[in-house]
Amino acid sequence: MLKLNFNSYNFKIKIKDNKKFIFDIIRRKYILLTPEEWVRQHCLRHLIEELNIPASLIQVEKAISTGNTKGRFDIIAFNPDGTVYLLVECKAVNVEIDQSVFDQIARYALNMKNSYLMVTNGLSHYFCQIDNEQKQYLFLEQIPNYQERKR
Repeated sequence: MLKLNFNSYNFKIKIKDNKKFIFDIIRRKYILLTPEEWVRQHCLRHLIEELNIPASLIQVEKAISTGNTKGRFDIIAFNPDGTVYLLVECKAVNVEIDQSVFDQIARYALNMKNSYLMVTNGLSHYFCQIDNEQKQYLFLEQIPNYQERKR
């Protein structure tokens, strides 16, 4: 698979019926290794190993709704109290992160009352802090380390 703009991680990969599968440490099972899944698995490792988000507070491909807003998110990280800390949208490398992609996930994020948002295609990463009072997002260099979050 293609080298992504993440640190290198060791993945468990197996081949069955001439198809590659990758072990998902959150879902605890092998998942068909598609280009988007390759990005998602790197992103998961980044969140856990680099940003110190506890794996127990992460869910993958989670449907969530708040009021009239419904969405299915690639990765959601929660605060210990169950509120949403971070929403992540993963795209395959060949999918450009344009304004329409970003605006769609940002609208969900503003309605979810979460703190942070990440959109990635594995090569380009965009990080935002959500300002729920002003209904806007502020771009960041990186999501802060989870251990340093405001409680």
